[in-house]
Amino acid sequence: MENETKNINEPTPENKMGVMPVNRLLLSMSIPLMIAMLVQALYNVVDSIFVSRLGENALAAVSLAFPIQSLIIGVGVGTGVGMNALLSRSLGEKNFKQANQAALHGIFLELLSALVFMVAGAFFTRAFFASQTADSEIINFGWDYLFVICVFSVPVFAEITFERLLVSTGRSFYAMISQTVGAVTNIILDPLMIFGLLGFPKWGVAGAAIATVLGQLFGACLALWFNLRFNRELKLSFKGFRPNLDIIKKIYSVGLPSILMSSMGSIMVYGVNAILISFTSTATAVFGVYFKLQSFIFMPVFGLNNAMVPILAYNFGARRRERIISTIYLSLAYASIFMLIGILSFNFIPNWLLLLFDASPDMLAIGVPALRIISIHYVFAGSCIISLSIFQALGQGMASLIVAGSRQLLLLLPIAWLLSFTKNVNAVWWSFPITEFLTLALCVFFLKRIYERQLKGLSQHSH
Repeated sequence: MENETKNINEPTPENKMGVMPVNRLLLSMSIPLMIAMLVQALYNVVDSIFVSRLGENALAAVSLAFPIQSLIIGVGVGTGVGMNALLSRSLGEKNFKQANQAALHGIFLELLSALVFMVAGAFFTRAFFASQTADSEIINFGWDYLFVICVFSVPVFAEITFERLLVSTGRSFYAMISQTVGAVTNIILDPLMIFGLLGFPKWGVAGAAIATVLGQLFGACLALWFNLRFNRELKLSFKGFRPNLDIIKKIYSVGLPSILMSSMGSIMVYGVNAILISFTSTATAVFGVYFKLQSFIFMPVFGLNNAMVPILAYNFGARRRERIISTIYLSLAYASIFMLIGILSFNFIPNWLLLLFDASPDMLAIGVPALRIISIHYVFAGSCIISLSIFQALGQGMASLIVAGSRQLLLLLPIAWLLSFTKNVNAVWWSFPITEFLTLALCVFFLKRIYERQLKGLSQHSH
């Protein structure tokens, strides 16, 4: 494709994504993001640890709220992924005008998304919980928490967007700082607002949600300031801005599959919760705790992904095959290390992990085998997660959508449902390793096809 307008006032040195040695580039961009993601995982876990002190029903309510919270983040991140892919590819092509337009449209679309969740949260929160349980205490706890998260969702969308802009131009260190500040703010405010310490009102479960929103607001403000101060490749001014349907289509051609994948993830969690609550609400609480704990393993891999996507997109735009292949192999290797840590942790210290959440003997009896069985799927999960981001970075959003759809809905939910007929909750956990193994086979098929069609013909020179 022929380059469009190039701004002659832009600096002439090439972005580091095209010239820095690949391993050093991947580590320099991903380590700050991994740290930020680990802090993010920490605050998710701390949130639930504090909430668990209010009782098992409070923990179950936050677990039932997770699909919507996950969907909010998924829509924000998915739009950000589409914006990033277009922005980084435009920078690789030296098309600075389109890169800037990608950024402005990304911000615009994120704000529209926040508006949708504000309306949905205001009117449908209680119905959402009532569809899952008849327990009035769980419904009330859930409403207190999710109403705040949805109605005040602008900060989370703003934080995601401004951090993605920093990452897409290779400035992931600043994204780490803003994300860390937001997460630490949340961790500090959690006990103060939940239990009414140091003169704060005692807001209970709602306090956990308010602390989350305030943390996101702090992170968003800092990330915006970093963009205005240090991101010289982008000019974030809405003066004369008009939505451009062509740019919106380009963003969503990659971003929409990512959003749909998150939607599928939310439907999957909703469905598994429905299956588990038919056994006991304790099983639902265990599943919620598992999702919080697994974030310590998956968040660093997502950090790696967030660094990998702009590197792949940039070098695909610049037609440098060797740099693309090196980035993929290194990402797979690093992801496998994190997965190994997960397998070892869940197999050797499951009791200790569950006791962090004030686990009752009942919860331990269900939770220990659950963590051990589910962790088997980590053998395959790292490669599947990296594969999905490869598809997105190279503009193959449909491949991501097919794989994610198969993984979350076509395989996992039916397998979990069938295994529930054994009347043994431990059998349900086996749906995770079975699904992940089948998903990996699908990923390998698409990776081979993408290599043949898109990468094989690119320049063999790394620079």
